[in-house]
Amino acid sequence: MQYALIIREAAEDFKRREDPAYKNGWIAYTQALVQAGIMTGGAGLTGPETATVVRRRGEDHDVQDGPFPEGKEQLGGFYLIDVPNLDAALEWAARVPISQQGSVEVRPRLQM
Repeated sequence: MQYALIIREAAEDFKRREDPAYKNGWIAYTQALVQAGIMTGGAGLTGPETATVVRRRGEDHDVQDGPFPEGKEQLGGFYLIDVPNLDAALEWAARVPISQQGSVEVRPRLQM
């Protein structure tokens, strides 16, 4: 079954992305997913200051440029993995190299 590991990072984590030790943790984790043969997709995302939000307002829409400081955690990226069950997905989620302020949401992929 496919699951999305949705990475939410604290603002300071986006600043740490150029730190070699921090970056190497993510590289090692991604390599482990690939070596296990379970990674089917994913991407890291740029910081929230680069975001643009489009909201529907009836027949119209509003466009708002970032940053969006209201939340402590921001969407930092995601992995798509194919594992036998939720327990396996949770085991991989627990290994994501997030900081103490970050989180990983595990969600099954919608089959269409």
